[in-house]
Amino acid sequence: MPSVDIPHKLYFRIGEVARIVGVKPYVLRYWESEFAVLRPEKTASGHRLYRRRDVEILLDIKRLLYDEKFTISGAKKRLREVGKEGEAPFPAESADQNQAAETDRQRDVLVSIRKELLDLYKMLNADLP
Repeated sequence: MPSVDIPHKLYFRIGEVARIVGVKPYVLRYWESEFAVLRPEKTASGHRLYRRRDVEILLDIKRLLYDEKFTISGAKKRLREVGKEGEAPFPAESADQNQAAETDRQRDVLVSIRKELLDLYKMLNADLP
């Protein structure tokens, strides 16, 4: 299978992933239901956000299903055999790991700030006549 150039981004929307992998979005959603390792994050509005490792796993699944002609259950078994079911198919780059950890920390800080602002808002509204 020819090498696929995955853009250097932290998150990808389902349309981008579908183009990179070369399948329709409904195929990606189906694969999510079949392969436990695929669990993209979802936004508050329900949109899927895939990480680079998800895209790499999807490319591996596509190779197994389309090029090597595995069945879904055969592909699951093969991924388990090579240690890819439940973990990233390739070692994650340390820069990606650092960026993901930093993003997680930033998200935690923003959630905390939002909670404090909501508490202040409630206190201010309680004091108004």
